[in-house]
Amino acid sequence: MGSGEFCPRCGDPVEPRSEPRPGNPSGHRARLCDDCYFEEFDLVDAPEELVVEICSGCGAVKRGEQWVDVGADDYTDVAIEETTETLGIHVEADDVEWMVEPEQIDRNTIEMHCYFTGVVRDTVIEAEHDVRVRFNRTTCTRCSRIAGEYYASTVQVRAMDRTPTETERTRAAEIANERVDEREGDRNAFITEISESNEGINVRLSTTQLGRTVATHIQRELGGTVTDSQTLITEDEDGNEVYRVTYAVRLPPFPAGTVIEPAGEDPVLVHSAHGNLKGRRLTTGKQYEADAEDGIAPDARRLGDTTDAQETTLVAVEDDHAVQVLDPDTYEAKTIPRPSYLDPDTDTVPVIKHREGLHVLPEDATASR
Repeated sequence: MGSGEFCPRCGDPVEPRSEPRPGNPSGHRARLCDDCYFEEFDLVDAPEELVVEICSGCGAVKRGEQWVDVGADDYTDVAIEETTETLGIHVEADDVEWMVEPEQIDRNTIEMHCYFTGVVRDTVIEAEHDVRVRFNRTTCTRCSRIAGEYYASTVQVRAMDRTPTETERTRAAEIANERVDEREGDRNAFITEISESNEGINVRLSTTQLGRTVATHIQRELGGTVTDSQTLITEDEDGNEVYRVTYAVRLPPFPAGTVIEPAGEDPVLVHSAHGNLKGRRLTTGKQYEADAEDGIAPDARRLGDTTDAQETTLVAVEDDHAVQVLDPDTYEAKTIPRPSYLDPDTDTVPVIKHREGLHVLPEDATASR
């Protein structure tokens, strides 16, 4: 015996159901027979075409009002993801599965051939839909700023009473790049320019906070001091003053690895230029620290540095205070002070020759040269 219900469109009897239909449809859709129901049923709602903005400089993708780094070698995955975001699956469908076959039409176009299956009214439904994804190549905000040489801060790396060494210049630039790399995903963090001058290097950065961070890390590793100054450049649309900040890093006059002769004292190998200058006396091996009032710049003469070291033969250990070594230039045996760090059983030692004579350096002072 029938249910007594009829399809309001075609008049055929409608079979009764013990379970509610998927999506719990109501009104005339709930009473339609399967044939009439599926005539107006669309499993998937999707556009015919999508336009995706990508940056021709860095490859970022614009999503909404934001640019997002995707790190893609090609944009097939981007096309799949953008297509997925736009798909609408009918609420009355269960167990929906889909697959896609991308077809590269040209450099800026991918045709997405999409295939869907789902279950509706205990019936497996299949659907096909093609979405053409077009890539519009433009310039993101970040690349536009870099191209326009935008910067909010400058880190100037200089040195007291000298010019920074090539090693210091290179390391300062590396530190700047490392600090930016640490902020992966922050598109507001970038280096606009690193330039050389006779006095040192200049690093232009995108934000004042990034400039402060770079300057602080350079000072922590290479020593010296940091000062900052502001320059008014404009006002924003709300009338607020906009400043650029310059962070001046002044490297110490005697960086680590320098051999100096403090006034009236024996030569010292500098190993730290943070706070007060610290080092090791080359005659005895004892620790040296400059007076508080001298800080990192005591009254001293520069005699050389560890890059001037030469390997020579240890001829003999005379006593607790003296050894004989060969002069690395004349090969004469010379008696020089014996510092506590010298290993009496070694055959060769690193020495530095300077205007005040010849001194043995610690082995670890030259290991990384």
